[in-house]
Amino acid sequence: MARVLLIEDDVSLSRGIVASLSGHGFAIDPAFDGKMGLTMASDQPYAIIIIDIGLPDISGFKVLDRLRASGNATPILILTARDAIEDRIQGLDRGADDYLLKPFETGELAARLRALLRRPQGDPTPSLKIGNLVFDRSHGTVHVNDRLIELRHREWLVLERLIVNAGKVVSNDRLTAEVFNFNDSVSPNAIQLYIARLRKKLAPDGPRIRTLRGLGYLLEEE
Repeated sequence: MARVLLIEDDVSLSRGIVASLSGHGFAIDPAFDGKMGLTMASDQPYAIIIIDIGLPDISGFKVLDRLRASGNATPILILTARDAIEDRIQGLDRGADDYLLKPFETGELAARLRALLRRPQGDPTPSLKIGNLVFDRSHGTVHVNDRLIELRHREWLVLERLIVNAGKVVSNDRLTAEVFNFNDSVSPNAIQLYIARLRKKLAPDGPRIRTLRGLGYLLEEE
């Protein structure tokens, strides 16, 4: 089931979209303004993000700008009630992957989301596997056996780096550089804390993360 972030301030419309898309096999997390949406996008991995352009606090365009500036490459679909071609061009030029004009049929929205999920997102390997752990980039999910592992955004990024380099040592400095943005305030033990959380969530049946003192971290199968 693909996990989708919906940033839409119209509560009634949001509830209708959540109910309808749930019937199409999507898990929808609603946010009702731009700030909430940005926070949720930084805390959790999503397969797709839907953004309404006419948000009350921050325009949808600015939310889109901030997501792309932070390195978030999640496919983004924008919703707009505006009929001007300039708005659609602006959204696509600023990094959106698709758009849909209001009012719309939720069946069409579901079809567009499925099309976005089918698109390659840069890395040719949408699903990574090590031992009994399946890391699904397309759907934003991690499973150990049949157990869903809930990860926050930076936990996801750390685990992804370890999986991509499974069997190799990844240094603390490299993880810090790849997980955090240049302007982020990073505590000296930030990566250590994320590693500790990942170990707890993967236990007892998931792959083991070893610490090699002075060198870094190594993901290995049990």
